[in-house]
Amino acid sequence: MKPFVLLATRAEDLPADEEYALFLRYSGLSPEQLIRVRLESERMPHLDLDELPGIFVGGGPFNASDPDEKKSAVQHRVEAEFQTLLDDVVARDFPFLGACYGIGTLGVHQGATIDRTYRELISVVELTLTEAAASDPLLEGMPPSFNAFVGHKEAISALPPSATLLASSATCPVQMFRVGTNVYATQFHPELDVDGITTRILAYADHGYFAAHELDLTLAAVRRAEVSHTSRILRNFVQLYAR
Repeated sequence: MKPFVLLATRAEDLPADEEYALFLRYSGLSPEQLIRVRLESERMPHLDLDELPGIFVGGGPFNASDPDEKKSAVQHRVEAEFQTLLDDVVARDFPFLGACYGIGTLGVHQGATIDRTYRELISVVELTLTEAAASDPLLEGMPPSFNAFVGHKEAISALPPSATLLASSATCPVQMFRVGTNVYATQFHPELDVDGITTRILAYADHGYFAAHELDLTLAAVRRAEVSHTSRILRNFVQLYAR
């Protein structure tokens, strides 16, 4: 099997390593089958799409809606690299699945409106699939509604005509969309389990996702309902595109 690629942007080693481990576990890939590139510490290498079956993008601390003057040099570089990559990905309709930060990168590329209107606290929310999702192979085996882990400071408030909405929630209307046939993005985290999101809560406790006195409430919020279906999306992606 040709290896998939995970493009990551987390600077902190513990959540970064656990993110990679979660993608491995729930995609069913081995380390040899999933190459990780940590973009916060190295430039994006040349990715020969003819030699890859697909690309994953993990979450991270960057927000597309941040004012340009508040973005670091690293964030500006990473954003520029993603836009160049997505030019090729979208033109070729190449298999791509961006989670959380990935929805921002693809959203910006397609001209979506991204702002703080639908920010979600770290928690479990119920998502509902759209009619378009019923025939989408990436969502095969998913129930019409399911729980997912979320936690983000920005979200898409308006999709462009090029995008097909696949999932939404009461608190965030764009939870998943598709461009073309093979390019996907989710606002929620399909790779996360309770242990994984607990690691991130503790690692990012001072990053503005919640107030200092809300730590225990946040830890309790991610345990209020079972999340058991979202990892199927990762397995489906691999099964669809492995070659």
